[in-house]
Amino acid sequence: MKPFLILQLRPETEASDSEFAAICRTAGLEVGETRRIRLDQDDLPEAMSLDDFSGVIVGGGPGCVSDAPDAKTKVEARIEAAVLGLMPEITERDFPFLGCCYGIGILGHHLAQNVSKARYGEPVGTADCTLTLAGKSDPLCAGLPERFEAFVGHKEAVQSLPEGCEHLVEALSCPYQMIRYKRNVYATQFHPEADGAEFETRINIYKHRGYFPPEEAESLIAMCRAADVTAPELILRNFVARYRSLSG
Repeated sequence: MKPFLILQLRPETEASDSEFAAICRTAGLEVGETRRIRLDQDDLPEAMSLDDFSGVIVGGGPGCVSDAPDAKTKVEARIEAAVLGLMPEITERDFPFLGCCYGIGILGHHLAQNVSKARYGEPVGTADCTLTLAGKSDPLCAGLPERFEAFVGHKEAVQSLPEGCEHLVEALSCPYQMIRYKRNVYATQFHPEADGAEFETRINIYKHRGYFPPEEAESLIAMCRAADVTAPELILRNFVARYRSLSG
């Protein structure tokens, strides 16, 4: 089997390591079945070919593609450029891709430049998600209940469905929770890898990054511990199962 390329965008080592472990655990991947690249530390290899991988998984991060260039740190700008640089080949080839949270911003920006903070930002918490008609028949949503909770927390969002995309999961708080471009390019606004413990870790790390008032951290942690968020991990598991078998 070809490995899965996992691109990480979080500059905080604790957050990056925890996210990587969560992706592997929920997707059913052994570390040896992955190629992990922390884009805050390393550039994409010049000789890297998508043909060497079963698929690409992009994690979340604190950056926003809709921020003005002078509002981005050098690291955020470099990370964004690296991921956006892959998108033309991924979308043209319809190469297996799953972008989680930041990934939907990257996909939306690449396809339609329609990502902004105008509407649909969601505070740290859970979104009440529902499968659309297209979602009910999509292979990555197999096994998901028609309605489920997922962890969210983002400042920007896709404002309209890009041309060529299917709308798979929706929520009143943010309509475009999961989309698919062509047949194999997927992105979620929510975090399919995150359970309550993982989100608690992120709350502690990001409580001074503007997602919520720092004094609300303890109440948000209590929310995470009480939430029953297990269904979204099926998306990662289905992604790996589908494209692992196709890669041989």
